[in-house]
Amino acid sequence: MNATSPIRKIYQGIADRRQMFRLFDRHAQRPNRFANDAGALYGNEWFELDQSGHDYMLEILPPLWMRPDMFALSEFLTGSVTSVFFRLSIDGRVRYFHGYCDLCDKGSAERMRAAIVERESWPVKAITHEERLEHIWSSTHDDYRGYAGEDWLPELRGKPTVLVYVRGRTVLKLLEDLSDEEIAAKLPVHLRHLPTDVAA
Repeated sequence: MNATSPIRKIYQGIADRRQMFRLFDRHAQRPNRFANDAGALYGNEWFELDQSGHDYMLEILPPLWMRPDMFALSEFLTGSVTSVFFRLSIDGRVRYFHGYCDLCDKGSAERMRAAIVERESWPVKAITHEERLEHIWSSTHDDYRGYAGEDWLPELRGKPTVLVYVRGRTVLKLLEDLSDEEIAAKLPVHLRHLPTDVAA
């Protein structure tokens, strides 16, 4: 179902419990929320969380399955997509992650684990252009983000939008159309000047 949806990091930093629950349903405002399967929206998204969040989710519901470094929730988000929580040792340090995996796609959890380890093992601290946009979307309050609706061209409807401040007024723009200056303005200071190229 989600073969064309890339595995992607959606938040920079370690999410606390409040942020974790917010990230679980960051597409809650999508059009026709209950009319179609949202697996393609959520599938393959991942972020880092703290140990308390990981342990809380392990205790709150019986897992669908458990392995030494991961477990899946028995409650599915949509269709065959569910939460998989990871406990991974990366560069000698134990860290915790959450990802949405399509369990009908054999090996999806293992591919997610490999992608997280590869991403978090980069030799330099960097953030790609796509990750900048994902972080902006994840950290923007619901009142200031949404989806292109009926007022937009048909081919743009359903795409993520954010409010930006342009020449003394706020305007609604597609997330993907933000300029470098607008992206920098919406990122926290510690992320603004990181390179986009892992080889930088």
